[in-house]
Amino acid sequence: MEFFNKTGKAALGSRLRMLTETITEDAEQIYKLYQTHLQPKWFPVFYVLSAGEEKTITTIAKEIGHSHPSVSKIITEMRKKGLVAEKKDKADGRRNMVSLTKKGLDINIRFKDQLTDVGSAIETISSQASHDLWKAIEEWEYLLGQQSLLDRVKEQQKKRESGSVQIIDYTPAYKTAFKALNEEWIATWFKMEETDYKSLDNPEGYILEKGGHIFVALYHGEPVGVCALIKMDDPDYDYELAKMAVSPKAQGKSIGWLLGQAIVQKAKALGARNIYLESNTILKPAIRLYEKLGFKKVAGRPTPYERANIQMELLLK
Repeated sequence: MEFFNKTGKAALGSRLRMLTETITEDAEQIYKLYQTHLQPKWFPVFYVLSAGEEKTITTIAKEIGHSHPSVSKIITEMRKKGLVAEKKDKADGRRNMVSLTKKGLDINIRFKDQLTDVGSAIETISSQASHDLWKAIEEWEYLLGQQSLLDRVKEQQKKRESGSVQIIDYTPAYKTAFKALNEEWIATWFKMEETDYKSLDNPEGYILEKGGHIFVALYHGEPVGVCALIKMDDPDYDYELAKMAVSPKAQGKSIGWLLGQAIVQKAKALGARNIYLESNTILKPAIRLYEKLGFKKVAGRPTPYERANIQMELLLK
């Protein structure tokens, strides 16, 4: 079809829906052909009950992979048509047992012939097709169970948008942005502290002139993220990753990850043995980012920040 040739695989849902509608329309006619008078959506429930056993709605739902409310609704519809009956479980009066009525069992005889002929027709189509649709569906169900289509699309969105992000070295032109982005982030979760003002009011003197570095993330030319690599006067640690902040309007574009990578690469280029950082455990996305970069928790150390309750390090050598 020309439309699907234009849209490509992005229209997968629409194409599957059209295929489903085509098969469902035929299914309705097939039920009439065999005078079973079932609705296509009843098929899974009727099939499970066709063996003649009594089952609870919960058991049926688990067996066919439907929700309890969905099965309950179908049972209600089938009961109104006289196909199923419900009665209290003798062993547990809190449970209702569902089974086919005499009318349902009579239909079941024709239903078995219908299943045989439909199965043969499907096999014929499969033999004429280049690809096994049934196996393909199984594979897709498995893969989507591992990671949903939504999550996969989010990954692609991040990948595409991160391609418009530039990580550059700090210049005085970004002094205001460096402070504003950090103040915005800190105010969201905590409060500004004395050490914050020292570094944000004078990044050149507090960070750069002491051997540190600052990176700025630009999205379409606009500064939306910053991060600093501060030279530490400490026998155990060479540098500290600090003052990472990303604008809320730019989150979800892997900017924190790109800034973190830039910091790590810079520290390696400077011959650093390690990188230290301080954070707070309520910042779960930040902690996951640091762990993804390779940081691991270390024993608590003295800190100038009231908000810091976790210290981490990344060993480079």
